[in-house]
Formats: sequence, C-alpha cells, structure tokens
Amino acid sequence: MTRREAREKAEKLVSKMTLEERAGQLRYDAPAIPRLNVPAYNWWGEALHGVARAGTATIFPQAIGMAATFDEELIYEIADCTAIEGRAKYNEYSAHGDRDIYKGLTFWSPNVNIFRDPRWGRGHETYGEDPYLASRLGVAFVKGLQGNGGIMKAAACAKHYAVHSGPEALRHEFDVKPTPKDMEETYLPAFEALVKEAGVEAVMGAYNRVNGEPCCGSKTLIQDILRGKWEFQGHFVSDCWALRDFHEHHMVTSSPKESAAMALNAGCDLNCGVTYLHVLSAFQDGLVTEEAITRSAVRLFTTRYLLGLFEETEYDKIPYEKVECKEHLALADRTTRESIVMLKNDGILPLSVDKLKTIGVIGPNANSRKALIGNYHGTSSRYITVLEGIQEYIGDHIRILYSEGCQLSEEKTEKLAFDKDRLTEAQTVAEHSDIVILCLGLDETLEGEEGDTGNSYASGDKEDLRLPKPQRDLMEAVKETGKPVIFCLMSGSSIDLSFPAKHFNAVLQLWYPGARGGKSVAEIIFGEVSPSGKLPVTFYESLERIPEFTDYSMKGRTYRYIEEKAQFPFGFGLTYGKTAVTGFEAEEADKSGVYVKVTAVNTGSIYTDDVIQIYIKNKDSEYAIKNPILCAFKRVHIKAGETVTQKLFIDKRSFTVVNDKGERFIDGSNYILFAGMNQPDERSVELTGIEPIKLDLHINF
Repeated sequence: MTRREAREKAEKLVSKMTLEERAGQLRYDAPAIPRLNVPAYNWWGEALHGVARAGTATIFPQAIGMAATFDEELIYEIADCTAIEGRAKYNEYSAHGDRDIYKGLTFWSPNVNIFRDPRWGRGHETYGEDPYLASRLGVAFVKGLQGNGGIMKAAACAKHYAVHSGPEALRHEFDVKPTPKDMEETYLPAFEALVKEAGVEAVMGAYNRVNGEPCCGSKTLIQDILRGKWEFQGHFVSDCWALRDFHEHHMVTSSPKESAAMALNAGCDLNCGVTYLHVLSAFQDGLVTEEAITRSAVRLFTTRYLLGLFEETEYDKIPYEKVECKEHLALADRTTRESIVMLKNDGILPLSVDKLKTIGVIGPNANSRKALIGNYHGTSSRYITVLEGIQEYIGDHIRILYSEGCQLSEEKTEKLAFDKDRLTEAQTVAEHSDIVILCLGLDETLEGEEGDTGNSYASGDKEDLRLPKPQRDLMEAVKETGKPVIFCLMSGSSIDLSFPAKHFNAVLQLWYPGARGGKSVAEIIFGEVSPSGKLPVTFYESLERIPEFTDYSMKGRTYRYIEEKAQFPFGFGLTYGKTAVTGFEAEEADKSGVYVKVTAVNTGSIYTDDVIQIYIKNKDSEYAIKNPILCAFKRVHIKAGETVTQKLFIDKRSFTVVNDKGERFIDGSNYILFAGMNQPDERSVELTGIEPIKLDLHINF
C-alpha cells in the first residue's frame, strides 16, 4: 500500500467521524469508535533494544552497546527481530481484546539525540556522540523495524526532536540556544537522515525549548524544517506530558487550552498526555480550526492503514512462538559479543581454563540483573549475569569464589552493619584467588531518565565521571591484594577509568549487555570470541575542559571538537588479533561521493572481527570541524594471517562544511582521508602503536 492510498483511505474514514470523534483520536490512548468498526488503539510503545514494557521479549544490549558494534547490518537485523516479536505479541493481544499501553505496533524508537555530554543520564539510550554514526545506525534501525513491504511491520519514531541531551532536571523548563552552525552540524543530521533516507513514520518532540520555542509547538522545527525542508510525511507526537510544560514551566501559554492550540497549530498530531482533552474547547474559542483537527486525524489514520490494522496482512500469521525464539536469542548473543570494548590488555586475556585453580568474581554488578538490561527494557524468561556466565562456561573445572564487595552507591549492604561491610569478604576472595574479575559500574537506578529513577544524582544524570565512593574503595582494596585483575565496567556512559587503567591488567567495557549478556562476556574472557567493539563515545580524563552541562555549544565536546587527549577515544577498541590497514586508495568519484578501497590484514594468531574506520579532514575551509570526522566504516571478519579488501563509499555530504548561518555547502577541494581500525588522533596511536594510513585527496564536486 502506498502512502497516497493509505491517506485516501484515512480521509474517507475520518470524513465519517464527528468532530468530537476526530479530536478524541489525537490522544495516545485513542478510544474505539464502534459505529465505524474502529478499535481502541494505544500509540505508546517502546523498543530501544527489543520490545519493551509489554511482557516477555528478547532483550538486546542497550542502544549504546548496539552502537559500539559499528555494524549497520546487525542493527537492521535487531530491528527486524523486534518488529517480528512486536507483531507476534500484537496479534495475540488484539485477538484477546487487549488494547493496553505498550501493546501496539508504534514504537517510540530509536533515540538519535547526540550524546554530547557524559553527564547525561539518558545517553545510553542513544547511538553515541557522532552524528554520522547515529545517522547510519538509526537509518538501519528504522528500515529494519518498518520493513520494505507494502505494509509496515511496525512504525518507528525518531526522538527527541530536537537538541535534547540534558540536564534531565531542567528539561521541562530549559531553553536551549544552539548556534545555527551547531544545529546543522551536530544536532539535526541524524533526524534528517531518518526522515529523508529511512522514511521514518513518526517523529517525537522533545520537552525543552529551542531558541524560545517549545519543541512540540515549534513552527521552526516542525513546519519549516521537518515538514518543509525535509518533506516529512508521517505523524508528529509529543513527548509524554510535554504539552503541559507549555503553561506550567515554559510559561509560553497561560492554560491547557492554549497549549493544546499551540501544539496542534504547529503540527503536533498526537499528544502523549492529557492536554489534547482541551482541543474541542480550543476549537469552540476559535483557537484551532476544524481543518487542523482533521489534518492530524488523517495523518494518524494514515499510519494505522500503513500498518494494515484494518485488513488482513501477511504479518497476522506471525506466531507467538517467535517471541524469544532460538534465532532471536542467538542474535542477542552475537550483539553482545560485538558490543564489548576491550580498552586494555597486558596479555592476561584471554584466560586459559587449564592454568587456573580459583577465580574470584567480585563487585556489585557481577551478579546483578539490573546491570544487564539498561532502561526501557522488556522482560526476559531467563537472565544470565556475568557471574552466572562464568560459572556456566567453566563448570566444575575451576573453583569460583564470589563477593558482592559493596552496594552500587550505598556505604553498606546490611542496615545494621558498619560501613564497608562487604569489603573484608572481597579482600578475602581476592587473596584466595589466582585471578580476580572485578565488575563495577552503574545501572538504571544511577543513570537514566528524570522521573524513571530513584537515584541520588541529578534526576538520572551523573554529577561527575567517577564511580560512586563505595566502588572506588573496593577498587583500592582489591588492588592492595596484588592479585591480577580483569576490570569489567557495566555502564552506559563515560566513566573515569584512570585507576583501573593504571593498576589492573585488563579493562573491558560491557555497557548493559542484555538479559543473557553474561554468557557472551564469559566467552570473550575465555577466548571463545575476540572482543571487537569500538567506543561510540569519548571517555574523558575529566570534566575540567568541557563546557557547563547547560551550555549546548559543541566547543571542546566529543571527539570532533575535543582540545586535549582523551582517556579512551571515540572509535577505540582492542581485539585479540593484530589487525591494521595496509592499503588505502581512492577508486572512483561521481557527483554523489567517492569510493575508496581499503586493505586490512590480521598478522596475529587469533581470528577476530574489527572495524575499518575512515575519517576526513577539510584542508581548505575556515568552517571545517576542528578534528578529522568519521565518514565511513565497515565491520570486517579477518582470520589469523588473512588479508581482506573492502570497498567503502564516502558520501558527498561528508565533504561539506557548515558556516555560522547554518548553511551547508562544499568549500574547498583539498582533503585528507585517514583509514585505520581506530581514530587518527594522537591518543589512539599511543594506545595501539599503529598509525592510520593517510591519503591526500583533491576533488571538485
């Protein structure tokens, strides 16, 4: 079914509705209209890393872990799997007359906001700090979720439009004032790609204002850019209860009725919240027209027709048995294996089962289910923690000793005990072990969304980059035992790793690795699989040279603008192999971009995945971004001793610059391209001992 056909059907159906019925359909919990055979429909669904909040589903690593795979094909498969499970669940729920929240086919995912500041608690819901990476993975996710048939498998939603990345505590009242250059250069590209390349069906507005306009009532964002410049054809939805902020916090209107009118007139079709209960009152007062109400109702029913909700479709036969099926669980395992980033290894990894008698597994995240799943997650029929994964992998071959060591952020585990009541046990376990696997970090109670968490930090954001004090004390205590330590960090954001990087033998970034992630963690630790993830965010030495959290200027932020060495750079990640790019040449060019050929070799003795990364630097333009920026990437599989050749495409857009007015254009003809397995920055070279290959390119488009 084409959009035009769906729209015509929607127009015909909506024309039969009363004005009251049309207005009622603009709520996220749209009521049934029995006389027209229109069932109730709840638009609110979540699927950042698997179908969320709707019962049992395959739980993949959190989105930031998915980003660390640098694998577009994998992200497509994950989204396709999610759509299949969503359909399987919807088929059964609707057959039983269950039209509850989270049980529809409109999923408010992906989150393509830019993770510009490491303090932001919701950053782990995103694909990281780079607009190009977020665009490529976001496009893959949308295409996988929506499918390529005449009927959409499920409807994706790009959120939160636009310029939203904390602070969470201020989001309901905050007025972001980005420069036109930062808007076009950083904050908008991923949204534009999802609209223009992937045909995303929905866009969700953010809570904040942008240059004075609330995002969900912004003529500039919705009409001028989204529907005008980008020609968006889908529907626009508010973030939940964001319209209430218009009159309660932003103070740009004086009543719910005025807020409803402002949002509807700007082009917000669907209200997650209750403010559109005042739409009819706004109509009666002449604040909105019947045409505006009808327009939004038609857009919403166009989406429902595109989903095939009023006729039989091929997806109606997807059985419930697809939920958590063997194939989907295997895909989740693969995702975890590709997402884990090895930041340090002095040769201790992989561990050999034959050479150890006792392993100590220590830390509050070692046996934590919460640390597996991040936020916006589903329910798994089984969880495998890191401790359980190690126990299952080893069996009876090695003795495993375990200690929680401390709480995530509290000074004691038992209310009546002294502070640090598990520290002696942790020291004892370490002393009695040949080697220690130390699992620290955060979970959704310490970083997440304002209102969703009960943490002591600012509404889900971090105050600084340090681990909570009880965990720092635990690191010190384990280090003092002198035993070899493999440090495993479970977090969704940059953490200060100066202590473990200095004192421990290996450092692994696990993210929130999915419901059964402990299985894949063990496989990597014991060498069944080589780690191959890459950092989608910069790990900073400190916050000292990063602007204030409330400052949305990109100066000094992310790898593209950073002015000093990173602790661990964007794009960095080690493997058990020894891979490097050995050949790099431009092959052909046309008006759309440049094709390059890259040769890579694994001179090590272990098979591995790795990620070829291409970066570009404009040599001519005064408007060029400070540092080389990612412009192409490709995950490759390289056997020991094998050489592989890949052809990659660099889109013409990567050769553009943005001036202070926010205008994007070609400026110059001389560029430097870098090809390697990491970023071409000084710190990456320092950590790997390998310099990317440099290619001077002269081209006129």
